[in-house]
Amino acid sequence: MKFIHAADIHLDSPLSGLAAYKDAPSEVLRTATRDAFTRLVDAAIDEAVDFLVIAGDLYDGNWKDYNTGHYFCREMGRLNKAGIPVYLLFGNHDAESEMTKKLALPPNVHLFDARKASTFRIESLRVALHGRSFKEAATTENLAVGYPPPEPGWLNIGVLHTALEGNAAHANYAPCSLAELTAKGYDYWALGHVHEYAVLQREPWIVFPGNLQGRHIRETGPRGALMVTADEAGIQSVERLLVDVLRWHVVELDASAAQTLDDVVRLAGQAFETLIGATPGDLYLSVRVRISGKTAAHGELFGLEPHLRAEILGQAAAVGIDRLWVEKVRIETEPPGDAEDIRARSDAIADLQMLLEEAPLDAALLASLVDDLRQLVDKAPLELMQSIPEFRAIRNGDVAAIVQAVAPGLLAHLAKAG
Repeated sequence: MKFIHAADIHLDSPLSGLAAYKDAPSEVLRTATRDAFTRLVDAAIDEAVDFLVIAGDLYDGNWKDYNTGHYFCREMGRLNKAGIPVYLLFGNHDAESEMTKKLALPPNVHLFDARKASTFRIESLRVALHGRSFKEAATTENLAVGYPPPEPGWLNIGVLHTALEGNAAHANYAPCSLAELTAKGYDYWALGHVHEYAVLQREPWIVFPGNLQGRHIRETGPRGALMVTADEAGIQSVERLLVDVLRWHVVELDASAAQTLDDVVRLAGQAFETLIGATPGDLYLSVRVRISGKTAAHGELFGLEPHLRAEILGQAAAVGIDRLWVEKVRIETEPPGDAEDIRARSDAIADLQMLLEEAPLDAALLASLVDDLRQLVDKAPLELMQSIPEFRAIRNGDVAAIVQAVAPGLLAHLAKAG
């Protein structure tokens, strides 16, 4: 028999930080979580799986309206018609305390109780599924200790939404240890909450499938669920089932050999061709371009992020043909020389370098700079204020770090301009 283990679907998760980009593929991003879930249901039906497990965070939070619930009911109806049961556990995002709107679900959907751990038994397969949903979003107690003992002679599956031990990047919800899970005597632990795919142990299997669909640049690479195959002897295989419709990537460009901005643009085009060639044709790509290295082009790149992004977007359009979007271009290059090279010039640029080196310690200069910059920043839209760290720093009067960051590029730009 075989089943699918999914988690962290976050249906209709809201977009964030896209207001600054008029060219963002908003429709693709807006429907990505639904489209990925539809592909998951398609796979379950095509593969005639015996059941589907969802280990928490099906929803991203309380619904704005009933559309999210109606969509989920339709997809569950498709599985019901195919005779596929679903075992659904709620996590921190869709805990009982978070959800004020609810709909009656088709009879094939079985919900794990939030008051105590419960068990669902599939007699025909001799499978027992044990789990407990979150009652409160901030559930910090160890839920695993209350899970029942395994059913002797059956395949036992534990379903748990947990940060587990050592996942500092995630909120410490329902914490427990690998040793505690192993000691339960189950054959498979279907975990949720951590958005990265991870096989933590194989005897027994303790697995995070990762989230179904990457939602921003911090969730790069392939995303999906797990296809698990078992027989009378236990779990035989656990394989990734990729269903994402939009994939996030960071494209690293080493500009060390580049002499001009045009050279950097050509490097981006070549990198896009490689990426497109290595990606299945039905996937949309959203990329962040990070340009680094000590390069003669550093001075020309300084302050030209919008122009460079426009040029790189042109490369993306030519190579990607409506399936490649550039989310952001980050310039992290350095000038080929160092401060001593500029100091040796003994000219106005060397004098400017000395001024800039002293600027972070000049309170009067920094205060004047804050006054000038605040006039610009205060006119910016709220979303830009929230998404650009430098804007927040200026509003807080902290510009010393900005001066230090800008100085090398400004000096390189002026030096190259002569």
